[in-house]
Amino acid sequence: MSEFTHFNPQGRARMVDISEKDDTVRTAVARTSVEVNETIYNKITSGEVEKGDVLAVSQVAGIMAAKKTPDWIPMCHPLPLNGIDVTFDWDLRKGYALTIRVSVKTKGSTGVEMEALTGASATALTVYDMCKAVDKGIVIGPTYLEEKTGGKTGDYHREEGR
Repeated sequence: MSEFTHFNPQGRARMVDISEKDDTVRTAVARTSVEVNETIYNKITSGEVEKGDVLAVSQVAGIMAAKKTPDWIPMCHPLPLNGIDVTFDWDLRKGYALTIRVSVKTKGSTGVEMEALTGASATALTVYDMCKAVDKGIVIGPTYLEEKTGGKTGDYHREEGR
């Protein structure tokens, strides 16, 4: 296991200096889910949620959050993001679960894992916010990094069932 780099010699938090790292194309994909009841599922899919188009608003929230990750996570570097995509898929095998997938891409000297995870989290929270008047029992998660490419540590692909 590598040593932690976010501490200075005094043991205090610091932002890591990435100025000597090479710019490479870096991607990350994060995934989360939102479990809703049948009423909410029907309202979302038929466009009957009073606050508006849940998926459209949540998608924009996820993109905005990914772009603002350094404002949320103190040690994240501000990055020029070249692309962000938020997609949705309903999984009806065990109820009404909305799978959210956020893909982020940049060319830079540090990865975009936190941007993808922040985007996924904000997307899910926005679904909750827009539907909580119908049912506050909505469940969010699990939220996790599905894959990442680029950088010194190379590619990562989450193992199925992990």
